[in-house]
Amino acid sequence: MSHLPILPVLVPMFAGALLLVLGASMDTKRALSLLATFLQIPLAAMLVVEAGQGIGVYALGNWMPPFGIVLVVDRLSALLLLVTAILAAAAIIYAVRGDDAAGRNFHPLFQFQLMGINGAFLTGDLFNLFVFFEVLLISSYALLLHGAGSARVRSGLHYLLLNLTGSALFLIAVGTLYGVTGTLNMADMALRVRELDPADAPLVGAAGMLLLVVFGLKTAVFPLYFWLPRAYAAAGAPVAALFAIMTKVGLYSILRVYTLIFGADAGALANMALSWLWPLALVTLLLGAIGALAASTLSSLTAYLVVVSVGTMLAGLAIGTAESLQATLFYLMHSTWITGALFLLTGILQRVRGPRFSARLIAGPQLPHPMLLGGVFFLIAMSIVGLPPLSGFLGKLLLLGSAGQGVTAAWLYTLVLGSGLLGLVALSRAGSTLFWRQSDQAATGEPVDGARMGAVLLLLAASPALVVMAGPLLSYLAQTAEQLLMPQLYIDAVLSLQPIAGGAQ
Repeated sequence: MSHLPILPVLVPMFAGALLLVLGASMDTKRALSLLATFLQIPLAAMLVVEAGQGIGVYALGNWMPPFGIVLVVDRLSALLLLVTAILAAAAIIYAVRGDDAAGRNFHPLFQFQLMGINGAFLTGDLFNLFVFFEVLLISSYALLLHGAGSARVRSGLHYLLLNLTGSALFLIAVGTLYGVTGTLNMADMALRVRELDPADAPLVGAAGMLLLVVFGLKTAVFPLYFWLPRAYAAAGAPVAALFAIMTKVGLYSILRVYTLIFGADAGALANMALSWLWPLALVTLLLGAIGALAASTLSSLTAYLVVVSVGTMLAGLAIGTAESLQATLFYLMHSTWITGALFLLTGILQRVRGPRFSARLIAGPQLPHPMLLGGVFFLIAMSIVGLPPLSGFLGKLLLLGSAGQGVTAAWLYTLVLGSGLLGLVALSRAGSTLFWRQSDQAATGEPVDGARMGAVLLLLAASPALVVMAGPLLSYLAQTAEQLLMPQLYIDAVLSLQPIAGGAQ
C-alpha cells in the first residue's frame, strides 16, 4: 500500500508501452486495455479513502523534497482520479466495440492519455506538471486524428498549434519562477513567494499571470476557448468523451496553483488571479450558451455545453469561498460524466442514422428503439440544463446558494439561469429534430449496439447516484474545499516528509 500513489501513473504507462510492442491480436489488446483501465477504479477508490485520513506524499526514489520528485495525494487529486477512472471505463467499453479499429495504436494512446491526466493530478512540482501536460498533448493529438478525415486533420492542426504555443509559454513561466525562487516544488515555492523580495514581486507576478494564460488555454476560457468546439466535435465518440476530463486538468491547475502558491498567504501577490477569473467566467458562460444555441450538429452542441460547464465552474472558483468550491467540485463531477455520456450517445446516433445524416441537426429517417434513444437523450438533457431531481439541478443550486447577495449573486443568477435556458432551448431543438421530425424511411445505419448503450447508461447513472449519495459526498467535498483554503496543510505534509524505506509516506 505504500506504493499506491504511483500506481495510477505506472499502470497506464506500462500497459501503453506493452500494447505498443505486443504483437497480439486485437482481442488480446482490447482485453489488456480494458483490464488496465478498469484497474484505475479500485486504485482511485483506495486513494480517496486514504486521502480522507490525511495528505499522502510519495517521494520517487526516496529523494526528499524540495529537490526530489514527489506525488501528492490530497482529497482533490484523489477525487479527480476517481472521476477520470469512471469516465475512462465508459469510454473504453464504447471503444472496444469497433471504434478502436479505425486507426493504429488506439489503446496505447488511450493509456498514455490516462497516464498524463493522472500524473497532472498527482504531481507536486511545476515542471512535472509541464511534463504531464506534454504527455496529454501528444496523446490527445494522436487520438483526435484517430480514424483520419479532413475535418479531424484541420481541427487537430489548430489544436496542436495552440497547445504548442501554450506549452512554450508554460516553459517560460516555469523557468522564470525557478530563476527567482530557486525551486520547482509547489509547496516550497509557496513558502518562498511569501518571503519574496519586493523587487522580485513584479517578475514573479508576471510569470504567475503567464501561467494563468496557459491554464486558461487548457481549460478553454474566453478568449482561448475557440479551439475546443471544433476539436471535440471532430473527435470520435470515445475520444471526445475522454476529452471531457481534459478541461478539468486546466481547472485543477488553476485551483492548485492559485490557492497554494498565489493564495491568501502570498503577500503582495495574494489571490492575484481572482479578479481576472470572475469576468472571464461570466463571458465564457455566456458565449458557450450562445454557441450551443447556434450549433448545427449534436457533437458541436455538446462541445459548447462543455464550454458552458467551464464558465460555470470558473465562476465558483472566482467566488473563492469554501461553499463555492464545494459546489464547484460537485458540479465538476456531474458535468464530466454527463457530457461524456452525451458524447457517447452522439456517436450511437451517428452510427444509427447513417453517414448521410450523421449527427447533423436536420430531419432524418426513423430510428430503431426510439423510446430508448429518446428517453436517454431526454434524461441527459434534463441533467445538463439543471432540472430536478438530477445532479445538474443540485450542482447549480449549491453554486447559486454560495454566491450570497449583492452584485455577485445578481450576475451569477442571471448568467447561470440564462445559460440554462439557452441550453434547454438548444437541446429541445436538437431532440425534436432527431426524434420527432422523421421521414417514413427507415434508418440505413447500424443497429443500436448494447455495449455502447451500456457505456452511456453507466455515465448517465452517475447523475441520480450523485443525488442519492449527496449527503456523504458533500461532506467529503466540504472538507476538500477547507483543505484547499488551508494550504499550510499541503505545505507541511510535503516538506516534513522524512526518508523511509520504500520511498513513500
